[in-house]
Amino acid sequence: MVAAGAESLPDYELLEMLLFAANPQGDVKPAAKALLAHFGAFGKVMSAEPDALSEAGLGLAGIAAIKSVREAALRLMRLELQERPVVNSWDKLIDYCNAQVAHNQVEEFHILFLDRKNVLIKHERQQRGTIDHTPVYPREVVKRALDLGAAAMILVHNHPSGDPTPSKADIAVTQDIKKAAAPLGVVVHDHVIIGRNGHTSLRELGEI
Repeated sequence: MVAAGAESLPDYELLEMLLFAANPQGDVKPAAKALLAHFGAFGKVMSAEPDALSEAGLGLAGIAAIKSVREAALRLMRLELQERPVVNSWDKLIDYCNAQVAHNQVEEFHILFLDRKNVLIKHERQQRGTIDHTPVYPREVVKRALDLGAAAMILVHNHPSGDPTPSKADIAVTQDIKKAAAPLGVVVHDHVIIGRNGHTSLRELGEI
């Protein structure tokens, strides 16, 4: 399997290899198939919270293996974003955002903080909500940008429904953050909404 390349493996075999690394003495094939059946997709398994993985029957070693691999992949993608201005690496940015939140079961609001050259300073999850809502507080968003010395931001959140179409509330909170940030010299470049079926840029829609 290794000689052929990991990309040739079906999802359950790749997951099986991850679990085998955590438990080389056990038969991990049933666990791999059970996780895929429970969550419905490989991406959902990798994005699941530790408590959800535990409820699905996975032990601590298996949970640690999955979370470590996911974090390693995200960190590599984040390092690539830090090599050049984010606005010049849009496809990589979308890939990173997809990997971060596309398969999440609840809404999360993330912020990419950028310096004056639009290079990524820091990525943070600011809020975690429910299946169809996450609270966002514009003053807290702007305060955090100032704390980090950020000159610009890209807002990101997911729609667990899979449909990235922005709601009226999404557009309104974006405008509120933009209005709060502008007098302090912080630019909101975009608000990207991620769904399993694609993404939407509020800038491309003319809403910023």
